[in-house]
Amino acid sequence: MASLKELRSRISSVKSTQKITKAMQMVAAAKLRRAQDAAEAARPYAEKMAAVMANLANAVVAGPETPMLLTGTGKDEVRLLIVAAADRGLCGGFNTNIARLARERIAELTRQGKTVKVITVGKKGYDQLKRLHADKVIERIELGPKLDGALAGRVGETVRALFEAGEFDSAEVISSEFVSVISQKPRAQVLIPASEAIDPDAPRPDLKGAIYEYEPDEEAILAELLPRYVDTVILAALLENAAGEMGARMAAMDNATRNAGELIDKLNLQFNRTRQAKITTELTEIISGAEAV
Repeated sequence: MASLKELRSRISSVKSTQKITKAMQMVAAAKLRRAQDAAEAARPYAEKMAAVMANLANAVVAGPETPMLLTGTGKDEVRLLIVAAADRGLCGGFNTNIARLARERIAELTRQGKTVKVITVGKKGYDQLKRLHADKVIERIELGPKLDGALAGRVGETVRALFEAGEFDSAEVISSEFVSVISQKPRAQVLIPASEAIDPDAPRPDLKGAIYEYEPDEEAILAELLPRYVDTVILAALLENAAGEMGARMAAMDNATRNAGELIDKLNLQFNRTRQAKITTELTEIISGAEAV
């Protein structure tokens, strides 16, 4: 049985931990609102960009002048997975769920006989995958303190440079979709070729029967818009991740705080019982000694 000193020390330690988890919960709650607003603000832009790309893609007849970002290389032998996770842990199963989906996709593509390459965005993505798939990771990118278009552009530039160098045939982004504070759903999105990523059922502008002629031609416009489209998809995924991470951290720290409170109650009860037992033992010894005299 633990001594009173040991119990008192443990209660103090758990109370200190509870203060930390409570503070982390409050910080995550404050950051969640900003991250959620940023993610929701990016959705209309990403949807409108997808609609514009769909209209342009429908007007293009595939040929030698068609940008490869739209049509792909014509092969699907090498698949690139861009695994976007968080830089930090202590957010429940957020990073684990993304890594699990990435491992499942790697296993599925490997069974199909494809070569898989991985770019990890966020420290935890690499930490989760390095034990089994370190040999497949060709690039590691950390998020850093600021999540903005410059970071998404850097990731997109890396992906496009690899694609132009013939390092892969198609690419997917594996990240988390922010559903609510308590729900984050991992997902895989096709990034390249863009023609496979465009949802044919996505809402498109109503042209009201008008016929548009593009100047310059559709291929030239697509050549300009496709790199921005790639950056937009990556930025939207990172913003959704940021909101999901804060929501998961807030929920995890709330659970940790409540668990610490329950543990403190149990330790206080054990402390009181131990102290009472010690007092009873000392009284018994005093009474027994008095009777012996």
